[in-house]
Amino acid sequence: MKLAEALHIPKAEIDTLAKRAYNYRNVFDKSDNFMRGRNLNGTWQTPFIVDKWGGVFPEGSAWQWTWCVLHDPQGLINLMGGDKAFIAKLDSFMTVLPTFDYSFYHRQIHEMTEMMIAGQGQYDMGNEPSFHTLYLYNYTGEPWMAQRYLRQTMRWLYTPNPNGLPGDDDEGAMSAWYLFSSIGFYPVCPGSGQFVIGSPLFKKVILTLENGKKFVVEAPDNSKRNVYIAKATLNGVDYPKDYITYHDIMSGDTLRFTMSSVPNKNRGIKKQDLPYSYSIDSGK
Repeated sequence: MKLAEALHIPKAEIDTLAKRAYNYRNVFDKSDNFMRGRNLNGTWQTPFIVDKWGGVFPEGSAWQWTWCVLHDPQGLINLMGGDKAFIAKLDSFMTVLPTFDYSFYHRQIHEMTEMMIAGQGQYDMGNEPSFHTLYLYNYTGEPWMAQRYLRQTMRWLYTPNPNGLPGDDDEGAMSAWYLFSSIGFYPVCPGSGQFVIGSPLFKKVILTLENGKKFVVEAPDNSKRNVYIAKATLNGVDYPKDYITYHDIMSGDTLRFTMSSVPNKNRGIKKQDLPYSYSIDSGK
C-alpha cells in the first residue's frame, strides 16, 4: 500500500490491496491456532494433519507456514489470543518432535531431513518459510528468546565445514540470513524500513555505505556465553527499541550493545518498542 500511495495509484485499487493484506485471517483456524487449507465452498479441508508437508503447504507443513504473516505479526498474535498464547505456540514450535507426514510427496524430501537433524523442533532453518520465525519473539515482548535461539542457530547450523549450511542456499537467501543475523538484525518486513534486532555475533562490525557514511555495530563484551542484550545505545543515547531503521543505518549512526550471559527481561518490552505490524500501522 505504501508503494501504491507513492505511485499515486487510484484509491479504489489501494483499498483492494489493503483488504487483501488481511486475507491470512481467512485461512486461520482459531480452534487449534494453525493455518489450514479450505475447499472451494469455504469449508476446511479434512482430515487436517498438522505435520503433513505438501498440498496447500509447499515444502513445509502448517507448523512452518502458520507464522508466515511477515507484514502483520501483531495481527497473528491477536488471532492466537494474545501474547501468552502466541509465545506458548512459538515455544512449542521450537521444542516439539520434528515429525513429518510425507504422503503427499511419497518420499522424505531433503528439507524434512534437514529439519529433523537440526534438533530445533519444527523450526526448519533449511527453508525460507522459517527464516523470520525466531525474530517473532520480539513482537511479544520477549526479545531475549529471539536472542537465545538466534545465537544457538548460528552456532549449531552454520559452520566452516562442507556441511556448514543447514539446507539449499536458494539465491543466497540462507547466506543473507546469516549475514544479517550475525551483524545483529534482520529485515522481517522489508517494506517497513525496519530491521528487527537479534543477537550480534561479532564484537564490532562496520558497514561502509554507498553514501560514503559508515554504520557501526559494537558489542565489545560479546562472547559465546554473552548472547543476551543487556542494554543498547544509539549514538550514545539509550535505545530500548527492538528494531533499527533504514534511516538510522544510512545516517551512519553507531549502535552499541552491552551483552550479558543472562537475559534482561525489562528491555524492549513496551508496545512502542516493538517492530512494525500492518494492523497497528493501519489502525485496523
